[in-house]
Amino acid sequence: MDDSDTRKIRNICILAHVDHGKTTLADHLIAATGGGVLHPKLAGKLRFMDYLDEEQRRAITMKSSSIALHYKDYKINLIDSPGHMDFCSEVSTAARLSDGGLILVDAVEGVHIQTHAVLRQAWIEKVTPCLVLNKIDRLICELKLSPMEAYNRLLRIVHEVNSIMSTYKSEKYLSDVDSILAAPSGEVSDEHLESIEDDEEDTFQPQKGNVAFVCALDGWGFTINEFAEFYASKLGASAAALQKALWGPRYFIRKTNMIVGKKGLGVGSKARPMFVQFVLEPLWEVYKAALEPDGDKGMLEKVIKTFNLSVPPRELQNKDPKILLQAIMSRWLPLSDAVLSMVVKCMPDPIAAQSLRISRLLPKREILDKGVDSDVLAEADLVRKSVEACDSSPEAPCIAFVSKMFAVPTKMLPLRGPHGEILNNLTDENGTSESDECFLAFARIFSGVLTAGQRVFVLSALYDPLRGESMQKHVQEAELQSLYLMMGQGLKPVASARAGNIVAIRGLGQHILKSATLSSTRNSWPFSSMAFQVSPTLRVAIEPSDPADMGALMKGLRLLNRADPFVEVTVSSRGEHVLAAAGEVHLERCIKDLKDRFAKVSLEVSPPLVSYKETIEGDLSNPLEDLKLLSTNADYVEKVTPNGRCVIRVKVTKLPPTLTKVLDENADLLSDIIGGKQGQSAKSLERSSLGEDENPIEVLKNRLVDAVESDILCGNENDKDRAEKCKGKWLKFLRRIWALGPRQVGPNILFTPDYKRENIDSSVLIRGSPYVSLRLGLADDSSAGDMATVTSSEVTQPLYTEAESLESSVLSGFQLATGSGPLCDEPMWGLAFVIEAYISPSVAQASESEPNQQSEQYGLLPGQVMAAVKDACRAAVLQRKPRLVEAMYFCELNTPTEYLGPMYAVLARRRARVLKEEMQEGSPLFTVHAYVPVSESFGFADELRRWTSGASSALLVLSHWEALQEDPFFVPKTEEEIEEFGDGSSVLPNTARKLIDAVRRRKGLPVEEKVVQHATKQRTLARKV
Repeated sequence: MDDSDTRKIRNICILAHVDHGKTTLADHLIAATGGGVLHPKLAGKLRFMDYLDEEQRRAITMKSSSIALHYKDYKINLIDSPGHMDFCSEVSTAARLSDGGLILVDAVEGVHIQTHAVLRQAWIEKVTPCLVLNKIDRLICELKLSPMEAYNRLLRIVHEVNSIMSTYKSEKYLSDVDSILAAPSGEVSDEHLESIEDDEEDTFQPQKGNVAFVCALDGWGFTINEFAEFYASKLGASAAALQKALWGPRYFIRKTNMIVGKKGLGVGSKARPMFVQFVLEPLWEVYKAALEPDGDKGMLEKVIKTFNLSVPPRELQNKDPKILLQAIMSRWLPLSDAVLSMVVKCMPDPIAAQSLRISRLLPKREILDKGVDSDVLAEADLVRKSVEACDSSPEAPCIAFVSKMFAVPTKMLPLRGPHGEILNNLTDENGTSESDECFLAFARIFSGVLTAGQRVFVLSALYDPLRGESMQKHVQEAELQSLYLMMGQGLKPVASARAGNIVAIRGLGQHILKSATLSSTRNSWPFSSMAFQVSPTLRVAIEPSDPADMGALMKGLRLLNRADPFVEVTVSSRGEHVLAAAGEVHLERCIKDLKDRFAKVSLEVSPPLVSYKETIEGDLSNPLEDLKLLSTNADYVEKVTPNGRCVIRVKVTKLPPTLTKVLDENADLLSDIIGGKQGQSAKSLERSSLGEDENPIEVLKNRLVDAVESDILCGNENDKDRAEKCKGKWLKFLRRIWALGPRQVGPNILFTPDYKRENIDSSVLIRGSPYVSLRLGLADDSSAGDMATVTSSEVTQPLYTEAESLESSVLSGFQLATGSGPLCDEPMWGLAFVIEAYISPSVAQASESEPNQQSEQYGLLPGQVMAAVKDACRAAVLQRKPRLVEAMYFCELNTPTEYLGPMYAVLARRRARVLKEEMQEGSPLFTVHAYVPVSESFGFADELRRWTSGASSALLVLSHWEALQEDPFFVPKTEEEIEEFGDGSSVLPNTARKLIDAVRRRKGLPVEEKVVQHATKQRTLARKV
């Protein structure tokens, strides 16, 4: 197999929203080119790639799986991926191993939220996309559109997908939720659509051949060039000219045999675009002839004769019109030919693709240390060059990337090797044979040749070849036991595989947790880690029903953690085993896998553990007042350490919301900068969407300043002077950032105290230093130096030294307080603290014995300071009207008109906030966008289906954090309040209080609850027999 053979390989994945037809499309491709593993009659019904029982039962794909197809003399590795939001991590693993992606969009439903997500995934991974518009038959049979209306609809979808791609190209890094909310409702009007000329920059253009129109269920599909070739001889034009003319506002004038644009048409002309006239109308006629009782059967015979189709007479005489239609259409416009010819023509081979994708897979590293080994660098550079060139010669360094581990029952492994020898599959990697599950690595070879029995180095994402000895824990040596080609569920053993192929590898189960780079040399950089679209947010605590099964559960959790690329298994501070999944469907599958495959014990699963945050009520319309509170001497909480030596004053205010969001979103980048790592890790680069050559510190500094400006301008649009004054004050404060919390990178800020104020009597202020501001370049060393110059001659030097040593105690107290707030021990959110700690000299410095007794009596001073700071911060929050912050899902619902009422009833019960509703043009469906609190979302999809008889579908994506405006401590006191809210038992239940009490009860914290709430009236229940 030489270079020309590598050019005959295509690695593609199918990406789309849930239920848009990915697995059905894969079925037809497998039936046509899979070497007989699937009969064409069963294509679309069997769902060959969904081989798990759970997938067949739910009729959705839950994991990405690969199959090798042979089309003409090309080898195509096809990866089918899930479309459900819960399994979008599997989309990431599929996109990393592919060079091209087929983006499917339902012609009736159009672009949905998951379509945005997969387009972004393709963009991030630098995968070449092709568009497939599926379910064209529904436009004819269900919506009964005319060809012209159908053309407008298809034009609108292509335009919408192109506009999404162009926002990614212009690097407006919006989240998927933002991009949906930003899209103008109703898109473009039909008159306007007609005049849209195709932009040269557009990603998807049917005339370029990278858009296919298909009906996967009936097994037919076409690209424009098939019709162009057919009409070329009839119209006497070249196929290339027709291909350009068959999409967009191009019209064919029969009298003159000319193709003209919109301007060439006469006024009042009834001409239809060529795509309608020559492509859609013949399709509509065939459908009408076959499906309508009085259809013209002669039309069908004409199609069979013209295109010389061999349709068996049994199918022609079938009474079911659908079977007759499928028989004709799948032979006239075979789906597999249309899609695979597009794949071969429009998608790059591994050699071309890897040179395009190299900047994403192996970003160039800046070497700052001068004293590194030049041999190591030279070899690492050679590895990068051979990956870029996809070098498949045996001498090239062997590099592969494992995107996920998947578990296969040991009995499913092939019994015979590539040369017919009998294999012993029972011994595990450790030589034991207890395990029923065998872990295979889902890998793509990027350079060199991989052979069974070869020894390779397994590099984790943190490995750095330049730091030799200190990196031992990030590199392991492993032997590859066997290589398999994946055929859906089946595995075909091979002796070796070359660059550009996708294989399953056995023998790495003990060495790789989720993903890793395989290399034949230690001197190689690991591939950049994969970007996941969402994070696992749904957490439950699990324990075995029988405590004796704890060992089996631990082992099962270890296996599950390895088998699922996205699940997170942790042990909470209370000692519970917490399982974090992406959503309800994902969680159900994980629990089922644990019970039936990995642990094989019965489990107790807790109700979901929802995360909250705590904040205070802030007045956004008047940010200047908030700032004055921080800088004046009033409104503080004071605490004194038990030995009376340290007085602590804490002031707190709310940060502008955009600033909080920036701090939260850039946590990875902040931890790198504050931790002082020079080179950014690939992970933080992906998360924060930086360009490759941008300085992260500059970018982050600008983002912080922009966030403050945008918030101030929103609050003070009318009063420009006030806005400027407020901005100046905030920028001064940003120069004084001492620390962030919790865990050094959270969305809360600790500012250094204003040291210019006079000291109280003879005490000394613990000043702190604007460490974070210096790191972020918001303050320079000179301003930090000014602080050190302020000294007082009256007070002895030891007190200053002691004050400096206590700085870390103040910081620790701040971190502890922000990590667990006063309401229910949840982290704080978006707060700014100023902590002034004054330390006074010890009273008994005359006698030597007393300080020792004193320190023993109250414990060490740093510990006292830490506890006092923590208590003071929490008390300050309680004093300033605390509020609970909850996570919100963005919810996209599709509902038929008659079920709008029940759907709104379900939303109202879940405290949802509806953003917009709009009718989907040309269909009986309404699309509704709403925000649903995470705590109310469990069982939401099931309840919605139950109330709407299965007609509604909902998709939830984590969107943002939002403060509950309700006061958890509210009790009506004044006459007006009692009149409005009632008194005693008539007061409505307080939602915030209810949520806080539930969390406190779960954590074992005291809850203020009365057993008898309102003992005004005894209730006697009649016992009706």
